[in-house]
Amino acid sequence: MSETLEAKKAPYVIEWRDGFKIGVAQVDQEHRHLFTLVRALNLASVEQTVDELLDYVVTHFSHEQELMEKCAYPAFEQHLKLHEEFAAQAADFLGSGIEWSEDRVQELRRFLNKWLIGHIMTHDLRFGKWHASHSGVSTPRAQVVQKTPASIGFFARLFGARK
Repeated sequence: MSETLEAKKAPYVIEWRDGFKIGVAQVDQEHRHLFTLVRALNLASVEQTVDELLDYVVTHFSHEQELMEKCAYPAFEQHLKLHEEFAAQAADFLGSGIEWSEDRVQELRRFLNKWLIGHIMTHDLRFGKWHASHSGVSTPRAQVVQKTPASIGFFARLFGARK
């Protein structure tokens, strides 16, 4: 019985693996750092780590979206929507007003790892393949998807308001 209880309390940690690489060096490096930040979540420093994580998510999403724009990634709008949905889910979780506990930290870690792995292994991997075949191709300016100020404001409203 104590083994079961101990297994339940063990931290839910997923380590970065090379199998998560999408083939875009900057994105892979940023994904690796996201896993490091998720792994660093603990009850003693949860507020500070969450703030750092949110700042880095905004940075990462911005970089990824810029790369998508530069190579005229055809699924850019759909990918942007996935980022916005993640931001809304994270804001709901973090804005719930529930006190931090070990269980809540583990719940956050599970949510983040599940989302990261699912997103990387499907959507980001598709982008990585597109980028590999189109990054050297010069696209006419008219084809480049324009960044929508509303999408940038979306992240600022959700994450910037936490400070």
